[in-house]
Amino acid sequence: MAASPQNPTAPRRKVSRHRGEGQWAVGHLTPLNGNEQFKKDDDGLNVRTRIETIYSKRGFDSIDPNDLRGRMRWWGLYTQRKPGIDGGKTAILEPEELDDRYFMMRVRIDGGRLTTRQLRVIGEVSQEFARGTADITDRQNIQYHWIRIEDVPEIWNRLEAVGLSTVTACGDTPRVMIGSPVAGIAEDEIVDGTPALEEMQRRVLGNKAYSNLPRKFKTAISGSPLLDVVHEINDVAFVGVRHPEHGPGFDLWVGGGLSTNPKLGVRLGAWVPLEEVPDVYEGVLSIFRDYGYRRLRNRARLKFLVADWGAERFRQVLEDEYLKRKLVDGPAPEEPVQQWRDHVGVHRQKDGRHYVGFAPRVGRIDGATLTKIAELAEAHGSGRVRTTVEQKMIILDVEEGKVDSLVAGLEALDLTARPSTFRRGTMACTGIEFCKLAIVETKARGATLIDELERRLPDFDEPITINLNGCPNACARIQVADIGLKGQLVVDDRGEQVEGYQVHLGGALGLEPGFGRKVRGLKVTARELPDYVERVLTRYQERREDGERFATWAARASEEELS
Repeated sequence: MAASPQNPTAPRRKVSRHRGEGQWAVGHLTPLNGNEQFKKDDDGLNVRTRIETIYSKRGFDSIDPNDLRGRMRWWGLYTQRKPGIDGGKTAILEPEELDDRYFMMRVRIDGGRLTTRQLRVIGEVSQEFARGTADITDRQNIQYHWIRIEDVPEIWNRLEAVGLSTVTACGDTPRVMIGSPVAGIAEDEIVDGTPALEEMQRRVLGNKAYSNLPRKFKTAISGSPLLDVVHEINDVAFVGVRHPEHGPGFDLWVGGGLSTNPKLGVRLGAWVPLEEVPDVYEGVLSIFRDYGYRRLRNRARLKFLVADWGAERFRQVLEDEYLKRKLVDGPAPEEPVQQWRDHVGVHRQKDGRHYVGFAPRVGRIDGATLTKIAELAEAHGSGRVRTTVEQKMIILDVEEGKVDSLVAGLEALDLTARPSTFRRGTMACTGIEFCKLAIVETKARGATLIDELERRLPDFDEPITINLNGCPNACARIQVADIGLKGQLVVDDRGEQVEGYQVHLGGALGLEPGFGRKVRGLKVTARELPDYVERVLTRYQERREDGERFATWAARASEEELS
């Protein structure tokens, strides 16, 4: 206790002043860490001028460190990993030791919507400036690698000439807005969210009112009954529902996210008509900007605020402080009737034509192939293509008489519309090849795993998702996969430290969403991975009940059965 006039000899207690969580709305405006300081010093959007006028002319060594590892993300640029650095050094080297002199560039594709002209330009830029790289992400973007700072202005010119952009594709900003890739065309669609998505883009992209958020902000909107935008793991999501009185609209979800502290989004119980979605979106985004935690980076996502406040308080603040009106109560979305939500295969559109979804291997593709896809789409469709949140692509508006020819053309490019379960369900993040956070390889290993499983289990046809991640940050959604593989270094049977994975089993979205389970000590080396997956899937086939999904079986199986 502190000393007092009545007790002058009592020990004095050290008094510390709590600095709060850095929430602007409660007066905490002084930056509490280096990230908040550089954002206050200069808006990230302003770095474009320096890239165009200074860095692209003077080269990599002229780039200010706060721009290099901070503000350049506001224009979709990260330094990529220097080749030859093994995963054991990821956490111990300084950023400048990990940085290569090349960049990853992310092209945002809101709603996955592309024209063939845009796709052709993406392919041409890949071939001319990115050594052919052009990965499809699980957020509908395209990512280049090997980008030189000297080439960035010209790449921007080419992309923007066809209506594409890299603005706020990274950074503490509103990231790409994912949407149903079959919005406006699917026969079973509840409501087309495209008008709302376009208005959200118009209001937010490049707007400095929203260019300094506590962390990244992820958005999803879909009117598909398939629930095809992983709405449960976005900061804000609008999910198509039919209100018994008001008709089609959207159910509002907030606070989802994965990484090292995963949380599923929560329903606010509010029904939002199409025309009000942009206002509600801005309201949720503004709550995050104003009330989000800025003191600690690892608690700066919206999911932590939602967890602390709860759905009722969050909705009340949204209504009272930002919308100035009450929202309409509404129903929850119905469970989808199928596990596959990637739109792969041949499907009838509501106008009588067809769309054809096809599967690259773990999202890996190249610029030359993208230009050939554009040619196929123009020859067989109307010039519209889409990317999906499962690292897949779709060609729209195909007349029935041209479907077989298109499918054959895709097969010739090793892009099948009739993939095996393993090719269809396997996803991988960037991995150690380019990512500075990664510990292990993912893309090539995922492709090899597909080949091995197709050879070993040729008759396996149950829906199964296998997600490989190079580190704990869950860019490949390991916690919500049937088989999630988190990259780490493990000890093999010879006592040597090698690349491997911690195994998560039985996660799911859509149908009974949840994070599955980790079996204590269940880790596999990269070399053992095909053997392990074959073993656990064979046991599932032998011991499941009729119609039982893998996730359900994995939840009740013994640790021995899962090992």
